[in-house]
Parts: sequence; C-alpha cells; structure tokens
Amino acid sequence: MSKTERESQLLQRRRLRAGRLLQRGVAQAEVARRVSVTRTTVSEWNAQLQAGGLEALKRRPRGRPSGLEQAQRRELMRALKAGALAEGFATDLWTLPRVGHLIERRFGRAYSESQVWRILVSLGFSCQRPSGRALERDEAAIQRWKQTRWPVLKKTLRNKAGSSSSSTSRD
Repeated sequence: MSKTERESQLLQRRRLRAGRLLQRGVAQAEVARRVSVTRTTVSEWNAQLQAGGLEALKRRPRGRPSGLEQAQRRELMRALKAGALAEGFATDLWTLPRVGHLIERRFGRAYSESQVWRILVSLGFSCQRPSGRALERDEAAIQRWKQTRWPVLKKTLRNKAGSSSSSTSRD
C-alpha cells in the first residue's frame, strides 16, 4: 500500500469518527477539537452526513481515473524499466513528455504531463535528477587542467604588503 493510500485511509477514518460523534449529538466545535480539524470542515462533513449518512463520508476516488488497464500498466512498467533507448529515444533519460509519448504510441491515450506524473507515482516512480556528469568525462584530463592551466588563470594578490585603500586605515 502506498503512502498516499495510507493517508487517504487515515483521513477516511477521521471523517467516519467525526460522523459517528455528530450522530451521537456531540457539538461540532467539540468534534473539530477531538478529530483535529477546523469547525468549517466539521460543518461540511455534517452537511454530507445529513444528506447521505455515514456512507457519504466514505472515501471516493478523486479526479479522473487514469484509464489504463492493469495489463497496460504492467506493460508500461516493463517499457520504462527497459529504458528510453529501447523505445527509440536518443538518450536513456525518461522525461514526462517522453513517457506521455510512449503511452500515446502504445495505448492510444494522450495525457497531460501532470496526469503522466500521477500515473508514474501510482506505479511507484519518483522524481530523479541525473547526476549531470558526461559519460565521456575524462578524469585524467580534468586533473591535468586543474594542475597546469587553472593556476595560470586563477587571480592572486600581487603585492600582499601593499597599501590599503580603506578609508579607516592609518596610512
């Protein structure tokens, strides 16, 4: 179970607890204090409770469903793990537009980048930043440059015993 699902279940338990307290006649202000929410929230929950009972306080999925079947989600997961190069991209870096293009090409469904991100999170992926180092990086050449060229370019004080330009100096 994902962190989001656990949090959602905790919120549902809180709503149902508040609903049961309200049904027993506990004042809204006291319910708000006991379940650690605002009085406005308890008032909204009370209206839902009056309209549909405890069932109205149960969790409902938010937003539009992703539209991908379980088999498609598994196929997407395999494709992502195989890498972007295997899907014909120039580098092995997955970006939201690339994943969106992959989904559209494979399953015929177009999604916004935010929805692609939600799909990836639901599959257990998280945001990663590339290390920023080139694969062609030559450590020996970098070390030589640091030892020979950098000291020439680096600014140094020419006359350490020179006069001060400070207005507070005694000289």
